[in-house]
Amino acid sequence: MSAAFAPLDIMPAVFAGCALLIAVLRSEPVREGSRRYVALVGFVFGLGFMAPLIWWMNAVSPGAYVALTLAQTVFFAASALALRSVLRLRWWPLWGAGVWVAFEYLRSSIPFSGFPWGRLAYPATDSPLASYARLLGIPATSAITFVIAALLVIGLSRIGVVKRVGAAAAIIALVAIGALLPTGLAGPTSTKQVALIQGGVPGVFGVWPRGEIFTMHLAETQKLVDAIQAGNAPQPDFVLWPENGTDIDPYDRPIAARKIETLSGQLGAPILVGGIFNGPTSQTAYNAGVVWDENGPGDRYVKRKLVPYGEYVPFRQELGSMVPRVDRDIPRDMLPGDKPGAINIAGVRIGDTICWDIAYDGIVRDAVVQGAEVLVVQTSNASFTGTSQPEQQWQISRLRAIETGRTVLVPSTNGISGIVSATGETVAVAQIQQPARLSAKVPLAAGITTGVRWGGYLQWALCGVALLGLGLTARRWKELR
Repeated sequence: MSAAFAPLDIMPAVFAGCALLIAVLRSEPVREGSRRYVALVGFVFGLGFMAPLIWWMNAVSPGAYVALTLAQTVFFAASALALRSVLRLRWWPLWGAGVWVAFEYLRSSIPFSGFPWGRLAYPATDSPLASYARLLGIPATSAITFVIAALLVIGLSRIGVVKRVGAAAAIIALVAIGALLPTGLAGPTSTKQVALIQGGVPGVFGVWPRGEIFTMHLAETQKLVDAIQAGNAPQPDFVLWPENGTDIDPYDRPIAARKIETLSGQLGAPILVGGIFNGPTSQTAYNAGVVWDENGPGDRYVKRKLVPYGEYVPFRQELGSMVPRVDRDIPRDMLPGDKPGAINIAGVRIGDTICWDIAYDGIVRDAVVQGAEVLVVQTSNASFTGTSQPEQQWQISRLRAIETGRTVLVPSTNGISGIVSATGETVAVAQIQQPARLSAKVPLAAGITTGVRWGGYLQWALCGVALLGLGLTARRWKELR
């Protein structure tokens, strides 16, 4: 099933993998097997799915990769038990879809900030099912994907011809409806000229001198200034830097602040500066995007979904003595923001997200509901250079564009930087692993899609379906006993 996700993007694999799991859970040996046996089936499935999907976590450390993979397989072990129960009910594809979405929600929420990777909806980006994200939201799109896989099991089973034909007809109908549903801008308003800066990184992640990232982004922005003055690039309304576009805090370094302000004045446009800014104590920091113009800083968004053991260390005091590397590599804990990323720049309301924020439904929904006319994904994938992580994040960003009906702008330190239309198509992309800049006129949108407006409620409804189904099976099991 992992082959359905970037970088392989073999969409049918998501149906094949899910259908095989369903078929195994409905088979007699598993249906009549012990709970321990069923949990083992789910664990093995989860291991086979997540281990290749998040192989890129080895770039952090082999220990982090093993720990995250095993943590995710626990969810699949538990979901196999729940699925085995509801797959015995009438209309079991619907009950099963509810259970699957409920566990996707759990994986995306706990432990700590959760891990919303490997959701069934993500491979739909380049398929007719993508439009369901705009209509119903990403959780419901995962449910539809599960239902199609379940219908495949019915269609390939040795049952009555009528049921098999009905299953085939339902699959065709779901795909056909998806192909006919509209995508695109949600309430188009106006257009703005934007520029994205990809400053690059000076070598292997984490070994460059402090301030080098800032210097490289200044230099690439200066090239944009020179191109504008020479008439070789259009005048932007605003400029976007990536996450960690500055690795020194301009609030505390007046010289750094003046350099940004000078550049903004030369550009005649504000810059959304991504950086690690000092927190209230010497042991804390903020990962934030700050609107900075020639007069100084303005609106800012602080990343809300922080990465445990990447941006902060849970149980630092207990782990410090056992794993000294924790204190060495992550000396300060980042603090999460508590406000949506809907901020103003050059008269435009943007929905700022930082890196993995884009994978969380609530983060994106809050920004759009509070008036974001375009989405921004400030990201720094330098630690995952040469892996599939940037491509998987890009896949998610493209589906968000479809779901929200908005252009998505992705400035990255060294790739993938690009612009995605509201239909999920790649409008422009910079060459990875080297300094680059992109300029484009992008449309803004003011409408709210039904997927954004109702997607969260549909997710809760599907979780309710899961609980009701499990309640019915528990009652049935009690009556049989």
